[in-house]
Amino acid sequence: MRFGALGRSALIGLVSTLVITGCSSSGDKPESSSSAAGGMKTDLLVGQYPGADSAPLFIAMERGFFKEEGLNVKQEPIQAPQAVLPKLANGQMDVVLGSYATILTIQQAGTEKFKYIADSYQGAPGAFGIMVKKDSPIKQVADLKGKKIGVNIVGGLGTLTMSPHFKIAGLDPTPGKDITYVVIPTTEWISSLDKGSVDAVWMTDPYVSQAKKEIGATMLLDTMSGPTDGLPITGWAATEKWTQNNPKTLAAFQRAMAKAQQIAATDRSAVTKVLPTFTKIPAETAATINLGAYPTSLNAQRIQRVADLMFDSGLLKQKMDVNSMIYAAPQG
Repeated sequence: MRFGALGRSALIGLVSTLVITGCSSSGDKPESSSSAAGGMKTDLLVGQYPGADSAPLFIAMERGFFKEEGLNVKQEPIQAPQAVLPKLANGQMDVVLGSYATILTIQQAGTEKFKYIADSYQGAPGAFGIMVKKDSPIKQVADLKGKKIGVNIVGGLGTLTMSPHFKIAGLDPTPGKDITYVVIPTTEWISSLDKGSVDAVWMTDPYVSQAKKEIGATMLLDTMSGPTDGLPITGWAATEKWTQNNPKTLAAFQRAMAKAQQIAATDRSAVTKVLPTFTKIPAETAATINLGAYPTSLNAQRIQRVADLMFDSGLLKQKMDVNSMIYAAPQG
């Protein structure tokens, strides 16, 4: 993990984020019964993916950063944003962590309109890849032709990052062609691979490290290498309607998360400590897993790379301009 490599520019970006998100003078519109002084919504439900991506959220909760901002934040584990779209639409859930690939897919389909409000996680070598059993006859990517690969969602980060590597190996990544994708919940990745329900599973750490330790699985392909090296992974998003109605709440959420994100980016021990509290990963495994990077600023150009890759891979029907999805605080 690239701790300590953020430099002065990252810190400047972090400070700029705090200044911009804190300058709104417009009050939030009251929603349900969770409103406090000034109409600001204080009770929030956040959907999080139970992996290293969510570590900053739990750091913020553990260290009281949300309480300092007047927020009472509760979290709910999710498989993917699609599963909680109704909750986001009716206001039962306020903010969600999702892969950039997933949010972009939803956005283009018109199912919901999202705004990115904070970056979360960026890829790094060894932390994302296709895992196979130790005795698997699959020795190279080309051997996956006609095989079943487990993913948490079709059209998400897994299929996106595998696609260019499959093309290089001469495989057609289109679902149902050379590869059959099987949707498997994150918590069942390792057991499904061990039982042979699928031939391979696309995993993220800490599950990669756990699979190696528990069942002797090996990584067939590092999907954060070559054409997908350092790809942005996940970010925090809210519906466009929610961001318009809750600017003060959003600014408070961003300030708290910015503090936690900076800690995660510079102190691995903080991430190692919090991981076992919301995943099934033992403390000893958490201390040795391969972690990605925790960006401290929301950068449209970096995320645009994901949208462009999705278009090239056929996961998006049209090119998308990510700039329009970056939340800009009202000026006042």
